[in-house]
Amino acid sequence: MRWFHGAVAFVGVLLGAGCSGVDAINALVPTNGYAVEKDVAYGRDARQRFDLYVPDGATGSAPVAVFFYGGGWTGGSKADYLFAGQALAERGYVVAIPDYRLYPQVRFPAFLEDSAAAVAAIRTHVAARNLGNGKVALIGHSAGAYNAAMLALDPQWLAAAGVDRCKDISAVVGLAGPYNFLPLKGRSLVAIFGAADPLANTQPIEFAKTKAPPMLLLAGRNDGIVSPRNATSLVSAIEQAGGRAEAKLYENVGHADIVASFARPFRGVPPSLDDLDRFLAANRGGGC
Repeated sequence: MRWFHGAVAFVGVLLGAGCSGVDAINALVPTNGYAVEKDVAYGRDARQRFDLYVPDGATGSAPVAVFFYGGGWTGGSKADYLFAGQALAERGYVVAIPDYRLYPQVRFPAFLEDSAAAVAAIRTHVAARNLGNGKVALIGHSAGAYNAAMLALDPQWLAAAGVDRCKDISAVVGLAGPYNFLPLKGRSLVAIFGAADPLANTQPIEFAKTKAPPMLLLAGRNDGIVSPRNATSLVSAIEQAGGRAEAKLYENVGHADIVASFARPFRGVPPSLDDLDRFLAANRGGGC
């Protein structure tokens, strides 16, 4: 088993290595069993586009998920996450991976506005293809987990896009997400969030007392980029307010490992894909 942990860690290194590393991962991705519809627009900007992964034979009962990637709100591309789209499609999900505008083009809250607009457009697009039951699961890694959590917890973003978070969002899964990171540390975080007033309203934990869809927060105990305390503190706050949330921390798992394990042939350690799948299957009805 030690070799497998090492292999997943190696994939995590590849993910952090830029385009060449991601290309190496995506070269292992099967091309059969699903179709990809690329660059569907949800706005006018070049980054307001999503790719849609549709499993072969998908019907109106197929579960629908939106995957928000990370990158510190300064980088990332939907094209890099072919491995995640394929992994979820293989499990039967119709999955959309949107790009969203990044710093320095925009600052908080523009990427949340984009994320909400993407969810609205994805629901409409999927319904037009007679897929799904109208409900969408939100999944995110790192900064993308923040986006997903904020959409679920702070009611204003999805409401502005015409989406009812209690009716239309089935559940949320965050992987290695930052949910409680004040005071701001580092120039980029100050530049991205520092002008918000009040600053506390940039934090998912600030909205833990609101009604929200069920949430599963996964994290690695060896994460040196986003402390796993982000997951446990948010879950604790949600539970204290009577909401539904759970956290799971993986031993010997770092920041990139938790999503790198979606990639073939490195699935299973950590079992983030299995845990995500079980949670979403148990919470397809949604509700706050």
